[in-house]
Amino acid sequence: MAKLYFYYSAMNAGKTTTLLQSAYNYHERGMRTLILTPQLDTRAGEGVVASRIGLRANARRFMRDDDLLALARADIAARGKLDCVLVDEAQFLSRAQAWQLGDIVDVLGIPVLAYGLRTDFRGELFEGSQYLLAWADNLVEIKTICHSGRKATMVVRVDEHGRAVTDGPQVEIGGNDRYVSVSRAEFKKIMAGESTVELQQPVLPLDHPRESA
Repeated sequence: MAKLYFYYSAMNAGKTTTLLQSAYNYHERGMRTLILTPQLDTRAGEGVVASRIGLRANARRFMRDDDLLALARADIAARGKLDCVLVDEAQFLSRAQAWQLGDIVDVLGIPVLAYGLRTDFRGELFEGSQYLLAWADNLVEIKTICHSGRKATMVVRVDEHGRAVTDGPQVEIGGNDRYVSVSRAEFKKIMAGESTVELQQPVLPLDHPRESA
């Protein structure tokens, strides 16, 4: 039976990597998927979903006022049977679009896997995440770690000195290097100005340097 899944996490927990792996698993079995991504997210290029470790796939961009049920129906009419819909950056969905994902499941019988952040840099729910948390059949947390060693559940936006930024728009595309995932306890300290945080390393270091020949 088809279900609506919401995979949520803090920043840099591997949500897009997990999405692309799921899409690959479907394709490996000869099944067709539709990957949806918000139009406002152009970090990897228009109509492309990309993970930080280099995985990429083409995606169908959608605007905030698009009807996602109608979009899925149009895709089926043009390309045939659809086995799964995957949504990247699902926190940017509108309330209506979160409901439409449920319609894709309930009306069309197609499973939907949505991936997104739960809260913004102020600790407040994104609109899309709020309604997916309320309406999804299955909620799955993708875990990541705070620099303190605790599980990271919050996101802070920091300046070049590692101090919390508490003002500004909720959405800041292209500023990933200014966001850090932290535990709730660290979030409280950083937001209160009692602590700073270093920006994360962009690459995974080698455990052992390669020996020269």
